[in-house]
Amino acid sequence: MRYGKGETPRPVAIVGGIRTPFARAGTNFANLSNLSLLSECFKALVDKYHLKGKTIGDVAAGAVINQSRDWNLTREAVLKSGLSLETPAMGIQRACGTSLEAAINIGNKISLGQIESGIAGGVDSMSDVPVFYRPELAKSILSLAKAKSLSDKIKILMGIRLKDLKPAFPAVTESLTGLSMGESCELMAQHWHIPREGQDELSFKSHQNGIKAYERGFYKDLIVPLNGLSQDNNLRADTSIEKLAKLRPSFEKSSKGTLTAGNSSPLTDGAASVLMCSEEYASKNNLKVQAYLTHCEVAAVDFTEEGLLMAPAYAVSRMLDRAGLKLQDFDLYEIHEAFAAQVLCTLKAWESESFCRDKLKRTSALGSIDRSKLNVAGGSVALGHPFGATGARILATAAKLLDERGKGRLLISICTGGGMGVTAILEK
Repeated sequence: MRYGKGETPRPVAIVGGIRTPFARAGTNFANLSNLSLLSECFKALVDKYHLKGKTIGDVAAGAVINQSRDWNLTREAVLKSGLSLETPAMGIQRACGTSLEAAINIGNKISLGQIESGIAGGVDSMSDVPVFYRPELAKSILSLAKAKSLSDKIKILMGIRLKDLKPAFPAVTESLTGLSMGESCELMAQHWHIPREGQDELSFKSHQNGIKAYERGFYKDLIVPLNGLSQDNNLRADTSIEKLAKLRPSFEKSSKGTLTAGNSSPLTDGAASVLMCSEEYASKNNLKVQAYLTHCEVAAVDFTEEGLLMAPAYAVSRMLDRAGLKLQDFDLYEIHEAFAAQVLCTLKAWESESFCRDKLKRTSALGSIDRSKLNVAGGSVALGHPFGATGARILATAAKLLDERGKGRLLISICTGGGMGVTAILEK
């Protein structure tokens, strides 16, 4: 990473990545856990880059929706991957930016000379979410396990009430507002006057770009088949603007509602991973470098005052200043499509003189981007969005896109729950 003063940081090379297909929750991966998915993904990366039995400097990965049994998720996946058991690993979580944050963490270690190689990844299974019960039931069960006499056990069992047995499921809502991400993004769309038509158009383009990428074989070496699935099963070749326009709003049921199942990313199962290293490690191990991770930035906003998913607008602005670049100085853009509306809100914010002046403290607007350079291999609305895996999916895609071009610069922008944003720049 290029930051700070003094010694020049080492370049951070991205060798490439691989992922499982992304499956809509409750379909092909319905019986697979986070550990199963991440293990299979790591195995595929090990096979792809001939890493079996080798020791990697460090592995960072994580999930957003975790089971309590997966308290050591990343390390357990490494133990099943074929890597040397001497390869260390750690869990990390920054909501939907988890695996990009993991890559930044690994990149920093490589840049500082702490490690020569590393793997970044992420996973989420929305088919295998934890089911919770009232705290009173948990306390009773723990007391039951400790009870020694039959009478004590009967007394504890008699104290369990029927309502204690009612399960609760994790909700992707914000504690400060009580709103889901979709409800929050609906408010953003209203604030920025983002029309339904624009959201549907971006979503249609996302599907079309994904289909074209598959047709030309772009994903052939980026996806490992699993459980009878060889490509993302949310991707629709038969969708159209007309079909998208017929869908009912999902979050705001009144006439103001614009976000639908068609222009929002679906609940998804999947895992993704990326191999990163120093230039010396790549040369020594005959690994081709696809691209370099050169800059990164994270930001957070007070989303009780601003839109929940607007933090990337701030992060990108700061990152551009650090890099000495303009928003237009990129050959490609990968902006995570949590919702089509979120992408459009961010683009509109960058085009706004008042937002850039008052919020970003700039003298002028960042300006617009060439939309033909946006998510050219498909985005999250079409491909799916396993929360913890999306960053690594985007990073692997971005590195390959730059490698195909032979040179260039690419901007990555990911919004997250909790009002945060994770961004990065790749170069070749």
